[in-house]
Amino acid sequence: MSKARYCGSPEHAMNRRLFLQSAAATGLGVTAGGLEAFSNRLLAAELRRQQKHVLLLWLAGGSSQLETWDPKPGRPTGGPFRAIPTVTPGIHISELLPKMARLMNRVGLVRSLDTRIGEHGQAAELMSRGRRSEAELVYPDFGAVVAKELGQRDSQVPDYISLYLATEGQGSGRPNPGFLGSRYAAMRLERSLKPENINLPEGLSEKEHTEREHLRQYLSDRFNRERNADEVRGYNSTYGRVRGLMRSDSLFNLEKEPAAVRDRYGRTDFGQHALIARRLIEAGVPMVRVARAWWDSHADNFESHRELVAELDHVMSTLLVDLEERGLLSSTLVITLSEFGRTPTINKDIGRDHFASAWSCSFSGCGIRGGTVHGKTDADGKSVADGKVGAGDVTATIYQAIGINPKKNYYVGPRPVPLVPEGSKPIKTVLA
Repeated sequence: MSKARYCGSPEHAMNRRLFLQSAAATGLGVTAGGLEAFSNRLLAAELRRQQKHVLLLWLAGGSSQLETWDPKPGRPTGGPFRAIPTVTPGIHISELLPKMARLMNRVGLVRSLDTRIGEHGQAAELMSRGRRSEAELVYPDFGAVVAKELGQRDSQVPDYISLYLATEGQGSGRPNPGFLGSRYAAMRLERSLKPENINLPEGLSEKEHTEREHLRQYLSDRFNRERNADEVRGYNSTYGRVRGLMRSDSLFNLEKEPAAVRDRYGRTDFGQHALIARRLIEAGVPMVRVARAWWDSHADNFESHRELVAELDHVMSTLLVDLEERGLLSSTLVITLSEFGRTPTINKDIGRDHFASAWSCSFSGCGIRGGTVHGKTDADGKSVADGKVGAGDVTATIYQAIGINPKKNYYVGPRPVPLVPEGSKPIKTVLA
């Protein structure tokens, strides 16, 4: 089994028990498609046992690769900022990222994205799903797939949480479970950090609520004793998850964190949301998406990025170190991603426009080989010179890093639907 499927820890490899179970299945005459289905179930169970997570830092509006991961100092397209060396010899990034420069041995960069679509909504959909949906089939975003594959059936916390409280661009690339259905939809926090409708009704005590739940559970079990219906079990599971969410309210309450920890992340919205994301990961949430808006710098690109990139540098570096100190980085894949990058050409308003032909993203943590760079752009950053990859390749890389087989099929009726588009491949350069 490929080492790239795992985080590098010995217990994340195919273990003896799993091997013997698979061998036993073969000995019992389970072959071909039956064996594949049996193996998929075993691997899915093993994957859930390993408790992996994905944390997406979504740079909404389109961050500039030239002011972050792929600077071009001294070129007509380069802008005013220098490139600085990192702890990994030969890798230089923007001077606006000095803290991340010291952590580059934890990061795998991709500098050769060519995704073609430069409209916010369509591009955000493409990057979150790995492909464009069809008229008759809406594909799930990769967060919903992660929730399905990594979520624990009896978990008391949500499988997928998205924090996006800014007003700009909130509707572009909104999490969508597609054909997987609402069971794997993100809990979207878009108005406040407190989940809506989780408080007890006025006048109902916790004791009364618990007693009602016990009665509901008794009646449900009695009703289902002879029917043994999946629908009833699903209904009970939903109730249990709601109860768990009500008890998880404290995860979103940063008053529970020491002031020094909140200060460490920074008292900006992005910093505090990243801290909540760490709390959610620590509590067992498989998929967390934190958005920072708004990077759409058609004017004053350099001034806006001076502020935005400095904040990204601080928050991302703090997050990676905090996860590492808590023993969570090796099991958590951290991604920075936008819907596209910015044009190398600087416009009349000292801005950079939408650009999807040669841009960058980053991976850190679980399944990633740090201190690596995949692909390169030409001297002015106008086109991909080597290692061109697309949205499907990014999605395949995410799945491979956390142990999900990118070649796996879901089924919509009798139709097999692969997790990634045909021809998409994991970006092996950045994988461990």
